[in-house]
Amino acid sequence: MSSFTDSAASHLHIDGVESLSRGHTPRHFSRQATPRPPPSPIELLRSHVYPFPSLSEALADPNKDLFKYFDTFGSAKVLLIGDSSHGTSEFYAFRAALTRYMIEHHGYNIVACEADWPDAESIDRYVRRRPGPGPPATIESEGEARKAGRELTFMRFPRWMWRNKETHDFVEWLRKWNEGKDMKKEATAFYGLDLYSMGSSMRAVINYLEEVDKDMAETARRSYSRLHEWSEDPHEYGLETLVSASKGFKGYEDEVVQMLKNLLSKRLEYERIKWDGEEFHGGEQNARLVKDAEHYYKAMYYARDESWNLRDTHMFQTLQRALEHRGSHSKAIVWAHNSHVGDARATSMGWSEDEINIGQLCKEAYGKKALNIGCLGYTGKVAAAQRWDGDMRVMHVKPALPNSYERLMHDTGIKNFALDLRTKHCDKALREALMEKKLERFIGVIYAPMTERQSHYSFAVLPEQFDGIVYFDETEEVGALEVHQPRGPLEFDETWPFGL
Repeated sequence: MSSFTDSAASHLHIDGVESLSRGHTPRHFSRQATPRPPPSPIELLRSHVYPFPSLSEALADPNKDLFKYFDTFGSAKVLLIGDSSHGTSEFYAFRAALTRYMIEHHGYNIVACEADWPDAESIDRYVRRRPGPGPPATIESEGEARKAGRELTFMRFPRWMWRNKETHDFVEWLRKWNEGKDMKKEATAFYGLDLYSMGSSMRAVINYLEEVDKDMAETARRSYSRLHEWSEDPHEYGLETLVSASKGFKGYEDEVVQMLKNLLSKRLEYERIKWDGEEFHGGEQNARLVKDAEHYYKAMYYARDESWNLRDTHMFQTLQRALEHRGSHSKAIVWAHNSHVGDARATSMGWSEDEINIGQLCKEAYGKKALNIGCLGYTGKVAAAQRWDGDMRVMHVKPALPNSYERLMHDTGIKNFALDLRTKHCDKALREALMEKKLERFIGVIYAPMTERQSHYSFAVLPEQFDGIVYFDETEEVGALEVHQPRGPLEFDETWPFGL
């Protein structure tokens, strides 16, 4: 503040301008500074994100700076990496590249996907060169598989979710990475976490038991025989248990639970017979999946939130068993949709739907040793269907809605960037600004642009939902191996919202 002589009269301040008393002249003249408004969220983002020009350039960077940005995430026991659609190339390619980096530099030995266990186990046989009764398989076209005499994987709807170039390239890299490594102790495994494979899992249990105990295999056939009649259309089984409950039909829960108990009672005996426990792990998981799927398809018809919670609980428990199976030094990377890996407690799923997810369950179980990264985008192209069981189409993604996190990120003018959202890693003012509840987009395997707001948006608090994000302003569709989808069992809206 300017100073005056002792004889100077006091002065008045009017609208920030000094008006001097008559007859006195100050030594200095100053204006009262107008307070500068705090920086906007857009300005804060511009100052604190890690920008990169394109994913292709980031992948070609010999220093791997984009992936080094996430080095501190490598301390996690479980690292969950999401996508905000099931058909976007950049999300899949970034996730695969970061996973490779984490395997190479931070010792992860499990990749666990939002995928069917039997199909993923076929991939695991391929990448770890596992012996056993089941066939190995990779991600390839039908023609290539027939020529090589290999089984086809991930053939149910939606095929393009895993049958794409981005996943193919990762699987081939993983096979090379595992070459020469001890299958059980050193190699990185590839597992599926989902529970939609009730029929193929029943067959897998029987096939496994044929190798180790033919009498128990016959027991499994009897236990599964009546449920197997519904395996091609398990939703009809769930509906039948509802409408026929008054007639005494309660389904086949007792039979599948007893079969699992029979299998577990033989654990020590079966693990000694072949393949050092690897095949028992697969057989046990398939039997557990049958039990959980039987419950899931019944729950669909009387409590949507319960069916969602059963599914994500199954995925979490499958992950836990995989970690235990691989030993005390196991570390897992999870690939699933943002709606599964982001903490449900920070979204409308938890606030209004009473839904949990694998991200929340991992954080509750592992604390700071569970970290998650979400992938978000503003516009571009996506591989998706217009209806369940429909053919894949390349569809234009509408620009994100106002009051959404994606629109806020777009307004920075930065095309692609990464951001660590954790306390002490993220600028405090930016983190506080992002704590404002906003819309966030979720596109599954179905995209319905005509009902964009109702079908694909939910509210979230981003810094509580994710520990980090990667943002792409404009994206392309995944490199699908085929677009035609043979007809299969109809699914319903339990995979909220629209096929997640």
